[in-house]
Formats: sequence, C-alpha cells, structure tokens
Amino acid sequence: QVNVVESGGGLVQAGGSLRLSCAASGRSFVTYEMGWFREPPGKEREFVASIGTSGGWPKYEDSVKGRFTVSTNKARNAVYLQMNNLKPEDTAVYYCYATIQGNIRRWGQGTQVTVSS
Repeated sequence: QVNVVESGGGLVQAGGSLRLSCAASGRSFVTYEMGWFREPPGKEREFVASIGTSGGWPKYEDSVKGRFTVSTNKARNAVYLQMNNLKPEDTAVYYCYATIQGNIRRWGQGTQVTVSS
C-alpha cells in the first residue's frame, strides 16, 4: 500500500505565493514520476505539472508556465509545487500523484487553494 499526502494549501490574495508539498510513503515501491492536478469549482480535474523523479524536464500546463515550479526529492519520494503570482482562476483543490511500478498512479486526498481577488 502506497499513501500519498499533500500539504500547504490555504487562502492567499491575488499576486501572492504558496508552496505545496507532497510525499509518498509505504513499503517496497519506486516512484517514477510525481506531479499535480487540480480541480476548479464546477470543473473537471486538469493537469498542472509533473516531473520525473530521476531527472528530466518538468512539464507544465500552459496557464501556469512562468508562475509555477515543480521540483522533486527522490530520496524522500516527495514533490513540491511553488506557486507564484497566483490568480483567482488558480482556485482549486490540488491533487498530488505518484506513478509507481506497474505504471500505477496513486493519488493524494487533495488540498484546497483559494486565491482572493
């Protein structure tokens, strides 16, 4: 069993910053990729950013490029999302995932990010 837990969400004014953290834990697993999706109010879940845990270029959804930075700590099976210059349209529940062996994706429970105008 692999558990994924996010933290770091909250309420921030437009133009502000937040840093989300996520860690995977369990027994006998290897993470190959970790990343973030988000689910805005009334909308479907959408991709935000991802990164390979052994290196490689990170990937971003177009609307967050230049504002969000995804990074990883493979030793800790952790991924981070630094979010700068936040906008009201970034308001969403942010979900972390970890892709482990067998191309299985494990999800966290989500953390709320609210950006006020």
